[in-house]
Amino acid sequence: MPWVTEEEIQAAKNMTAYEYLRTHQAQRLQKTRTRNEWQLTDHDSFKINELSSKWHWKSRDIGGVSALRFLIEVDGMKFTDAVKLLCEESPSFIPTQAVERKKLPFKLPERYCNCRRIRAYLNHRGISDEVITYCISHEILYESVPYHNAVFVGKDESRKARYAFLRGIYEKNGKGFKMEQTGSEKKYSFCIPPERETKRVAVYEACIDALAHMTLEEGNRDKYRLSLGGIAAPKENAQIQSERFKKPPDALEEFLKNHPEIKEIEICTDNDFAGRWAKEQMKKHYEGTYQIICNLPEKEGADYADLAKEKKQANKCRDRPLERR
Repeated sequence: MPWVTEEEIQAAKNMTAYEYLRTHQAQRLQKTRTRNEWQLTDHDSFKINELSSKWHWKSRDIGGVSALRFLIEVDGMKFTDAVKLLCEESPSFIPTQAVERKKLPFKLPERYCNCRRIRAYLNHRGISDEVITYCISHEILYESVPYHNAVFVGKDESRKARYAFLRGIYEKNGKGFKMEQTGSEKKYSFCIPPERETKRVAVYEACIDALAHMTLEEGNRDKYRLSLGGIAAPKENAQIQSERFKKPPDALEEFLKNHPEIKEIEICTDNDFAGRWAKEQMKKHYEGTYQIICNLPEKEGADYADLAKEKKQANKCRDRPLERR
């Protein structure tokens, strides 16, 4: 009868499902339209996040993180066989050794000769020419080739590009292409600099929210506008009493470390459950050290990109000449 040691069991649990699939069954992984999400070619209701390795098989309503649970629950392997397989497949079975993943180098996408397409797209989303030009002039926004994506660039303190978020300007079924460039460091996320010295930073969930809010504020350049590159929050109907802010956003932590002059944090997350939850967690974490200003969109369920687009449409209707009767 096969058996495994306690050491082997604990070691097998160290490998994540995504690490196992990417290394040994990459042909089963298929990218979805959601950022950092993959699905299995043989089970399209199975989704897995490449960053957290959290997976959920919707049709069976089961999920997990580890490769061990994946092999047992999804591939139907026996417990001992799964443990043995993982110990043979990867050096991670040695508890005292960590598997170091090879990090791919960061490289910005190639630039197109102009920004006409992304300017038109952002104008359509309600972003003003003034704000677009300001970002282009600071080399934190440009149009790429060959797909003409809008590229939002994040830089470190020496002004070296370390992060890029790509947003497609063409949408299909209401969804557009979105992804972080390979090798991006989230702690150097997209940030619109102020025109002069300031003590305030405004934080947003997404790059386009920062541009939209700046537009709605008549292009004010009186503060830093930092994208957090997304937020992590529990599901709305989950038991969240025990949910805590595991750690503050990397982008904000790095920014504050490099900007000791900052005294005020303006929280501009989305006005939905996740945004409000993140707002409360940031407020609890930073109040006492910084002055906290909560400035979520007034409209329930909206973000600033929604409001900018709505204002654009309203102005368009207002300026349309009346038809002659």
